[in-house]
Amino acid sequence: MIPLEKEQVRDIFTSVSLKYDLLNSLLSLLLDRCWRWRTVRLLRDFPHGPVLDLCAGTLPLSLELTRQAKDRTVLAVDFCEGMLRAGISNLTDTQRRGRIYPVCGDGEEIPAPSNTFWGCTVGFGVRNLANTRQGLAEMHRVLRPGGRLLILELSRPRNRFVKPIYNCYLNYMLPRIADICAGHRQAYEYLASSIASFYEPEELLAMLREAGFSGVERRQLSLGIVSIYIGNK
Repeated sequence: MIPLEKEQVRDIFTSVSLKYDLLNSLLSLLLDRCWRWRTVRLLRDFPHGPVLDLCAGTLPLSLELTRQAKDRTVLAVDFCEGMLRAGISNLTDTQRRGRIYPVCGDGEEIPAPSNTFWGCTVGFGVRNLANTRQGLAEMHRVLRPGGRLLILELSRPRNRFVKPIYNCYLNYMLPRIADICAGHRQAYEYLASSIASFYEPEELLAMLREAGFSGVERRQLSLGIVSIYIGNK
């Protein structure tokens, strides 16, 4: 895949922002909710204080972060203003609205001081960073010592039975369904190509260590379709 410019990626996500959550739930067979719950559950040791939700999109992970801990505040950062606006429009719960602070910003230059957050989550967004290493270094910078990074990301399953079925769904069926349901085939063709060209899990784990994270590990979900990458500062 030829890397897209940031503006091109922003335009793609802006085009799907209003139907993004619906399409993700439909195309994942509602498994995306379970994946987010499993991810946020790994921050249960940090129920108080600020958490950064990077590449926050329409705020589904931010909402799960506040749902699981009533004393937690979330800085939700995304470089696509259209996605954030779509998410803000769905914040009907007054308590959550008062604890989620959306900010339009770049994940490679996080708009926050060093040593600020007890946790940092990234839901399906690391693939969209133009410079992954710089983004990981920034995540390490803004975490407090003892804080935890959680990256929820789509993977390429290696099971010989699951792999061909998954590839067929991802490359052929998923874009067609997205086109029929919402007229957004291009966005989900980009999704498929970005997954295919992304780092192997071992490479991303090594990059986490290079960025300074310790206790680095990967947990696979749904037969390897999705992974949670964990790192501690």
